[in-house]
Amino acid sequence: MSSTDHPDPVSGGYLPIGAEESVRANRSYWDGSAAEYLADHGSFLGDTRFIWCPEGVDEADARLLGDVSGRDVLEIGCGAGQCSRWLAVSGARATGIDFSTGMLDEAKRLQARQPAGTPSPTLLLGDARQLPGPDDAFDIACSAYGALPFVSDAESVLSEVARVLRPGGLWVFSVTHPVRWMFPDVPGESGLAVEYSYFDRTPYVELDAGNRPVYAEHHRTMGDWVSLIVGAGFVIDGLVEPEWPAENDAAWGGWSPLRGALMPGTAIFRCRLP
Repeated sequence: MSSTDHPDPVSGGYLPIGAEESVRANRSYWDGSAAEYLADHGSFLGDTRFIWCPEGVDEADARLLGDVSGRDVLEIGCGAGQCSRWLAVSGARATGIDFSTGMLDEAKRLQARQPAGTPSPTLLLGDARQLPGPDDAFDIACSAYGALPFVSDAESVLSEVARVLRPGGLWVFSVTHPVRWMFPDVPGESGLAVEYSYFDRTPYVELDAGNRPVYAEHHRTMGDWVSLIVGAGFVIDGLVEPEWPAENDAAWGGWSPLRGALMPGTAIFRCRLP
């Protein structure tokens, strides 16, 4: 499937979907929409930046990962490799994994336009529920909206992260803030009224004309995330709920200055293995 040939969603709603069906739908979606996604958001994300969220939290300023120089770092759901590329340029031995060939093709394109001699990460095709590498292979793992929103069995991802991290390893990831699931995903005033139960974990699924799933996202409450993190053996170091910065006037889907001034759009969990 080419990056311009993908099934268009014609309807969407809150529907049950199996774990493998969800992965297949999302792989198809990201394979098909990679180029369009980069055309829409590439200038915001940059080629070699580590942006955690639509609010624009930049790892160069936030330093949620600490000093990465000389560290083995794994990015999960690396997309077009912008964050992994920043890690490599910052001195890390960086590895990124993504399940989308379309996104990894875009990563190759972005890497090819870097100046000669620019450090590059190792980028791999794979499933976040079965991470590459042996046990205790990495010092740090990270994910900026990668993989976790698109799998129904996030516990598998967290278990794998715990497996590949060394004792004392750091795990930092960002996801849609759970409270956002109560509101319609629109940036304007109609997106300020509660429409859905916070406690309803039914996934959001988009269907094509043949009633086949072509996209899926999975909701977890804040308590669910805490239970998953602790259940995988991690200790939570901190939780960042970014406020919308005054200088960011760009809407991104349901993220906007209007909504961002009133409610959190992103949750960034910082965790460690004992």
